Amino acid sequence: MKLLVLDAGHCLNLALARLVHRRSDTELVIEPGLAVDAAHLRELAPDAVIIPPLSAPMEIEPAAVITHGEGVEACLAACRQTDTPLVWCVSDQLYQDGFETPIDEHVIPAPRDESLRRLIAVGDSIRRSHPRHLIVRLGPLFALEGGHAWLSGVIDSLVNGEEVRAAQDVIFCPTSADAVAMALVGMLHQLACGSNAWGAYHLAGTEPVSAYTFTSMVRTQLSTRLEGLGEHIALGEVKALKHHHDQPLRRVLNCRRVLEAFGVHQKPWRLEVGRLLDEWCQAHQVTSEEDRASP
Repeated sequence: MKLLVLDAGHCLNLALARLVHRRSDTELVIEPGLAVDAAHLRELAPDAVIIPPLSAPMEIEPAAVITHGEGVEACLAACRQTDTPLVWCVSDQLYQDGFETPIDEHVIPAPRDESLRRLIAVGDSIRRSHPRHLIVRLGPLFALEGGHAWLSGVIDSLVNGEEVRAAQDVIFCPTSADAVAMALVGMLHQLACGSNAWGAYHLAGTEPVSAYTFTSMVRTQLSTRLEGLGEHIALGEVKALKHHHDQPLRRVLNCRRVLEAFGVHQKPWRLEVGRLLDEWCQAHQVTSEEDRASP
């Protein structure tokens, strides 16, 4: 299977590259930006095109959100002309106001923000005009490297002694980029083998948590690991922010359908964070030893 992945450098694309490197049944072509046309798709002949999510669309310039939507539309047009399956990953922030209960796949986001509504219109167009599609709504992605990796930025700030601010009243399910990569490749292989389970799916980590609690846990576990290595680093503090004074905003995705259709289980984000912190500490220890050995 050959997959074309757009927006090189995104943390999800790096996770896909690491995964595919360990497999013999999947080839990955990664290209910058979202610019792809039908002629290029005919030349490459990929089995699917994957567009990684625009991270935190509520927190960036509306123009960037609109530009992303235009890129997805152009990609959709090329995929329709060549009958190439399209996988579009989107942020859970499209559910701008959240829900009190876990959000099922059939619930179409209805954000108030105009630029976010532009993305909803793109999704409507995909569902209406291109049957062989996956729209995969994700919780906040985290990884150690790549664009929009989140966790790497938290670690860097803490190690530099900087204060990290995080919302205490926004509840979501953090999602490992590695887990998403594994799920996407598995889903696409099943679809290539005759499954007809195209459509919208939710994919997120287990255990809803606030950004503040997530970040605090990262700080605690990082501190414990560094002390175990004999490293004495004064980590920065985590400050709680409140944006919703009446009640917490819950943005929890119900991921039952992806389990039923593809057998994909949600990965516990605590275990994934622990694994990544172990990797970071191993790399940090090697770097420290090399620095001490340098003349």
